[in-house]
Amino acid sequence: MTTPRNEGCIQLVGTPIGNLGDITFRAVQCLKAADVIACEDTRHSRKLLSHLDIADKELVALHDHNEDRRSSALIERAQSGETVVFLSDAGMPTISDPGYRLVNASVEAGVRIEVIPGPCAVVTGLAGSGLPTDAFYFGGFLPVKSGKKTREIEDALSRKESSVFFESPHRIVKTLGLIKELDPERKVCVARELTKKFETFHRGIPQELLEEFGDRQVKGEITLIIQGRGRKSARPSKEQK
Repeated sequence: MTTPRNEGCIQLVGTPIGNLGDITFRAVQCLKAADVIACEDTRHSRKLLSHLDIADKELVALHDHNEDRRSSALIERAQSGETVVFLSDAGMPTISDPGYRLVNASVEAGVRIEVIPGPCAVVTGLAGSGLPTDAFYFGGFLPVKSGKKTREIEDALSRKESSVFFESPHRIVKTLGLIKELDPERKVCVARELTKKFETFHRGIPQELLEEFGDRQVKGEITLIIQGRGRKSARPSKEQK
């Protein structure tokens, strides 16, 4: 459903995380109707719009480095009755992507927020992991520094829920080695290149995945899922319900 022309709003539009066929019909409608489209990267979004045959749209950049100062101008446009769409590079805005400060400022200003759901690597990776999905924790990108990463992994291994993280392909082998050192029998899943042509799910204990990757360089975007402590089934039994 589109916004009435006399009522402005901010729309957060989910976009494909790899496969352009995952764009929703509603998302396309919103992009066509937008008065202005704010983008994490205008070059990236322009390619998507070109694929969708959407032209002549005003694009403005909104990213981590300018979100605070640019949000006020976009909010003013929404307050004047315009429909402002925000796109991050892939997936859902604000989920380990820019957009939170825009949303927060819009709420404070009384501007209506609409969320047009779309693909998200967090739930896509979790759904295909084979690990429990009834409850989970999302920790965003794993820290680069070893001390902080070790504490994050220790927390993941101690909690009951499955834990989901994003990790660099250049660091995933070392991260698997860390999990092996801390809990060699804990099941993990490395979901790589989700929704893309070379999508793969690597499941097992850390040593099995380390053997699978071998000495080759891992490529592509990585979603890492770690089994929770004591969790063996994705659904509670009838006795637990």
